[in-house]
Amino acid sequence: MSTADTGTDFYDRSLTSRRYALVGVVCATIFSCLCIVAGIVALANHGIMRITPLNMTVYEMLPQVPLQVKILTMILDLIVMLCTESIGFVHGLSLRSALAAESRLRFNPNLRLLTAARGWYNPNGALLNGISAVLLIISYSSASLVITDTISMIGTDTAPSFSASLAIVGLPLLVLGVAILLQVMIALSGMRAVKILTWSSSPFDLTAALVHHTQLVPATFRCMRRVSDLDTYGGPAKPPDTQPPAWHAHPSIRKVNISLWVIVAACAGWAALTMYICDRLYGPLPILQIWSFFQNEDSPLVTYLIPYNNDVEGWTLLFVNIAVVQAPLTLGLHCSELIVNVIRDEKQWRCATRSKGLTVATNPLKSIFTDPICLILFVAKPFLRESLCLEFLPVLPSPIFDDHRLDVWAFVHLELMYCALHICLFLHFHRIMALRRPSGPQPAAYGHLQTLADLVDEWSPVMW
Repeated sequence: MSTADTGTDFYDRSLTSRRYALVGVVCATIFSCLCIVAGIVALANHGIMRITPLNMTVYEMLPQVPLQVKILTMILDLIVMLCTESIGFVHGLSLRSALAAESRLRFNPNLRLLTAARGWYNPNGALLNGISAVLLIISYSSASLVITDTISMIGTDTAPSFSASLAIVGLPLLVLGVAILLQVMIALSGMRAVKILTWSSSPFDLTAALVHHTQLVPATFRCMRRVSDLDTYGGPAKPPDTQPPAWHAHPSIRKVNISLWVIVAACAGWAALTMYICDRLYGPLPILQIWSFFQNEDSPLVTYLIPYNNDVEGWTLLFVNIAVVQAPLTLGLHCSELIVNVIRDEKQWRCATRSKGLTVATNPLKSIFTDPICLILFVAKPFLRESLCLEFLPVLPSPIFDDHRLDVWAFVHLELMYCALHICLFLHFHRIMALRRPSGPQPAAYGHLQTLADLVDEWSPVMW
């Protein structure tokens, strides 16, 4: 039966996914507005270079990073991730539809921030995609600066005693709200600029929709040809017993893997450099102190100063320093989504040989929380970002600002190497998955739309 004659309802438009996505965007908008209002109030009451104490006594001891700051910062980072993921889902679908309309869509998953539709002023074009990438980096950079601690002396000069309270920094909170709100505006403008045929993240719904609307035409005499046989001419072929891995099927996976290894090398190099500087400044360190997994008052560190002439210049330099550290990991984690999504699409495609068959329609939330690979990525994102940003801490007490200097702590001991090890393990897991060869004669597709269109003869809600 011809695919184009199966009617208008043979693919799922996934209105449930649309409702989930729009609810997520609304929640992100509300959160951004709350951040903007709270940031403005904090700035109005305490000024640009001051913090807002929360009157929550945490400890009475010499200054160190309290556990409460770490926990609250990770919670805030998780909230920001949920907001940006909701925005990214809408932005990714609109970009996917724009590429399909231009006949440039090859795979179901794409790097949404590094792929663009034609047109400089296109809402899904290179300009706004680049701005979205910058805003994403700013979101996570500012989130790491929002919550801090303030140290005060509560004793006398002869018997000093120190206490610390949690505090909120107004300007990063305001910047965080503005960055998320601008991402919402870009995603909604991209959604309005194109016709989204289906809101489903399934490659099968997308392929069926493109075939139905004649944006994708199945090629003849390509029966049982896998995705790696695209450049092979000839008719139908007998498929081999094993299929190629995702590493060889998708051209961008190797580039993503290499970029993540560069991040690991940079993190390890940073640790080695700071340890060398610390050794020159303080001499050899006790082995237990070096190998401590958590920061403490004895943790060796290198402090460098950022001089500035006015408040705006001080915050600008601080944001640039934080963004330089955060940007590679933020973009690297964004690129790692491609590997996860390609493997997820192939796992779903291979369900067609099982007794229950392949269910075309998928729940977007279920696919995240029931797939181990997606779940690992979901958990690893805030953990890896937090493990990196806690090794690079600005110190915000008012005397530092009054002297027009900003202290930045770069922690030296093996926590930096632990951070590199975490990223290395994360990368090694993805490399293993990308090099795994699916078994069985069913041709591998890895979400490649033309391959799916050539292989599927008849579309239905459940296929075998």
